[in-house]
Amino acid sequence: MRDFAALYARLDQTTRTNAKVAALADYFRTAPDADKLWTVALFSGRRPRRTITATALRDWAAEKAGLPLWLFEESHGIVGDLSETISLILPPPTQDSDQPLSHWIARLRELSAMPEPERKAGILEAWDSLPGPERFLFTKLLTGSFRVGVSQTLMTKALAQATEQPEAEVAHRLMGNWTPETTTWEGLLHSGEARDDTARPYPFYLAYQLEDPADLGDAKDWFAERKWDGIRGQLILREGKHHLWSRGEDLITDRFPELARAIDWLPFGTVLDGEILAWDGERPMTFNALQPRIGRKTVPKSLLATAPVVLMAYDILEQDGHDIRLAPFAERRRRLEALLTDLPVEAPLRLSPPVRFDTVDDLRDERLRAREEGAEGLMLKRLASPYGNGRKKGDWWKWKVDPLIIDAVMIYAQSGSGRRANLFTDFTFAVKNGNELVPFTKAYSGLTDAEFRQITAWVNKHTVQKFGPVRQVEPAQVFEIGFEGIQASPRHKSGVALRFPRMLRWRKDKPVNEINTLDDLKELLAAHG
Repeated sequence: MRDFAALYARLDQTTRTNAKVAALADYFRTAPDADKLWTVALFSGRRPRRTITATALRDWAAEKAGLPLWLFEESHGIVGDLSETISLILPPPTQDSDQPLSHWIARLRELSAMPEPERKAGILEAWDSLPGPERFLFTKLLTGSFRVGVSQTLMTKALAQATEQPEAEVAHRLMGNWTPETTTWEGLLHSGEARDDTARPYPFYLAYQLEDPADLGDAKDWFAERKWDGIRGQLILREGKHHLWSRGEDLITDRFPELARAIDWLPFGTVLDGEILAWDGERPMTFNALQPRIGRKTVPKSLLATAPVVLMAYDILEQDGHDIRLAPFAERRRRLEALLTDLPVEAPLRLSPPVRFDTVDDLRDERLRAREEGAEGLMLKRLASPYGNGRKKGDWWKWKVDPLIIDAVMIYAQSGSGRRANLFTDFTFAVKNGNELVPFTKAYSGLTDAEFRQITAWVNKHTVQKFGPVRQVEPAQVFEIGFEGIQASPRHKSGVALRFPRMLRWRKDKPVNEINTLDDLKELLAAHG
C-alpha cells in the first residue's frame, strides 16, 4: 500500500502531464503484478463497491478519536473530504502494516460480507495499522468514492512506456468488460492468456474543440457532418451477438433493445461508431428524451413507444471481422455508405448525412443552423485521417455552437475533493424572481485555480450559515453561466434543469440587481427546450 500511496501523492501534487506519465510508468515497472492490475482497474473506474455507509464511518471514527459528532462535522466542513477528515482526526497507528494494495482490496471484500460488529472491528484494526496517507486511501476505497486525476490516455501512455508496447495496442487491451477478478496482469497487457474478444470495443477517437476555422486549411481536405446531441456509442456485431458500449466503457446493450434488430440488416464482423438518439421517425428528439434510460437496467414499454432510439452511424471500425481503423476516413465513409444506404425505415440505423460546403464561410452558416437540426454544432474530419485513440489535435474537430448564457448570483458554496479539498469549488446559483432569489443550477468548473483561491477567501469571510460542508453566502458574487441545453423539470424549484452548466467567467463588474430573471430562463426554455 505504501507504493500505491506514494504514486497517488505524486499524481495529486502535479498538474503536469509528463510528470504524471513518468510517475505511473515508474510504478508499473516495479509494483507487484496484482497491485499493477488493481491500479489500472481503479484508475479506469473499476472500483470496489462501497463497503460501509459514510454515516457509520463518521460515527466510528469520531468514537475512536474521542470527538463529539458536532466537532467531527465542523472538521469535515473545514477539510471538505470525509476520508481525509478521518485520516487526520484518528490517533496515530499502533501497528505497522506493509501489506500491498491487493491485500487491502481483498480485505475490503471480506469486510463487506461480515456482520456489522465484526466489520467495525475490522475497519478499526485497519485504521490502526495504516499511516495517514494509506489510511486515507483505504477509507476512500471503503466508501467507493476513490477517484484520481488521471485520464485513460495518460494511463495508456504510461503503460506503453512501462511494457514497451505500442499505445494503440495497450489502449485496445484496456477496453472491454474485464475486472481484476476475471483476468491477470499477464492476460491483460501481454499475450499469456486468451481473452474473449467477442464484446470488446475499440478505444473511442475524440475531437478537440475548434477555436479558429482558419486552422483547417484547404476546405477540400475535410468532411463535415452534424455533431449530434445523444449518447456516443459503439455497436458491435460478432459471432451471432450484438453489444453496445458507451464512450465511458459502460456496456449499455440492455438499455437500448431496439438496436438488437441491427443484426437483421448488418453482417456479423461489423463495428460501427455513432450517436444513440431518441428518434421521432424523421428527426432526433432532444437529449431529454434519452435521459430516462440512463441508469436503468430494464426499459418499460411506455418508454420504448414514446422515445424509440436509432444509432446515427458516422464511422465503421471493423468490417468482415477486420480492423479497418487505419484506413483513411474517406475510405471508411465509402464503406459505411455502402452498408447503410437504402435501409428500410424500420431499421434502427441511420447514416449521418454530410453537411455540404465549399468554403469556411459555408461552415460558419451551417454551424449557426445546428440547433434547428437538433445538433450541438459541426464535426469536421480530415478525409485522409485514420481512426485514432483518445483525443488528438489535427484530424478531428468539433465546432460547437456558442453556449446559452445566464448571469446569476452564487448563494451556496461547497468544498471540492482531491487537491482542491481545501477550496470552495462547487457552487449553487440563483436568478431573480421579483424580490426572491430562485436557485436553478450548480456548477463546479470554469474557473482557474487562482480564481478558486480568491472565491474561497471571500466565502470564508461572507458565510451566512453552515449546513455541514455547505456554506450559505451573501448573494453578492455574479457569474456568467454557460450551458448546452435547457429542459422543464418539475423536481426543481425553478422549473428548469440545465445541460452541462459551467462558469464561463466571474462577473466582478456586474451588480446583483442586473442578474437575469426566472422569466429569462423560461424564455430560453420556450426557445430551446
